[in-house]
Amino acid sequence: MHMADALLSPAVGLTMGAVSAGAMALSVSRINKDDLSDKKVPLMAVSGAFVFAAQMINFTIPATGSSGHIGGGMLLAALLGGYPSFLTLSVVLIIQALFFADGGLLALGCNIFNMGLIPCLLVYPLVFRPLLKRGVSYKSLTLASILSVVSGLQLGSLGVVLETAASGVTELPLNAFLLVMQPIHLAIGLVEGIITAAILGFVHRMRPDLVEAAQSVPSTPKVTFKKVLALLAVLTVLTGGILSLYASKNPDGLEWSIEKVAGTSELSAENPLHESAAFIQDRTALMPDYDYTSENSSTIPGTSLAGLIGGGLTFLLAGVTGLVLSRIKKKKPQFTRLRENQY
Repeated sequence: MHMADALLSPAVGLTMGAVSAGAMALSVSRINKDDLSDKKVPLMAVSGAFVFAAQMINFTIPATGSSGHIGGGMLLAALLGGYPSFLTLSVVLIIQALFFADGGLLALGCNIFNMGLIPCLLVYPLVFRPLLKRGVSYKSLTLASILSVVSGLQLGSLGVVLETAASGVTELPLNAFLLVMQPIHLAIGLVEGIITAAILGFVHRMRPDLVEAAQSVPSTPKVTFKKVLALLAVLTVLTGGILSLYASKNPDGLEWSIEKVAGTSELSAENPLHESAAFIQDRTALMPDYDYTSENSSTIPGTSLAGLIGGGLTFLLAGVTGLVLSRIKKKKPQFTRLRENQY
């Protein structure tokens, strides 16, 4: 559901960019040292890399000619909590836009809002956590995962429609676009919800304390934390390096919906800001569309290399982000006490 720049007017794109930047700043200010424990920082790095790799795998939606991929917001929120997960997913989306031209630079604020803010900061606290108040079991975790992912994806796809309408894209009338976007993303949400439930259920059986909503419940871990990280790292490499080669070639839900309404999935916009954003992205994109920019004799498939590079970049940037914030938050109380003693 990565929006392209052509779907947005400069005013809407810049406004949503400011909104998402503000949400990121708020998340940084609201995170406390408990949100960035010794376990959370490496988990941010590894789980962020896994979501990057998993987003490369499009699964076919039967009888539609469309496909979908996981957004990963609810999975990250369940493992990391709201604010850390939002920052981690923002890192994923920034890397995708800058280095792989997946989603436009002008549209980056919209993509962070629709795919990150909505599931991590709205649906997670209002839907996922309340559904687990009475206890975390396989059934409750499955129900919470599916309902939360579906809710987040429905709101996110609605956001795409409203942002496009506000931009005055005449090729995509509000009602017609809405009527194709919501059903296809309902189907995608059901599949992602099942995948999310399966992953969280597996993690919960191994390490119940790693599921954010279950941390207050006494539990006995079955495996060490390092083994969980190692398993997620292996899954990331396998997903990005091998499974990504077998992703569906069908257009994703957004592209499919645009083609159904406009007759083509490739819309264009002629505006100096659009041109500037495209120019910058052309210069920063190492592997546009997760492949080589030209014919290459390398024996490594472009998609596999892109998955490994993108996962590695996400691991580094998400990990550094968590580490820096963790150190800042740990020093802040000391700085506060020093100031109080001065007075």
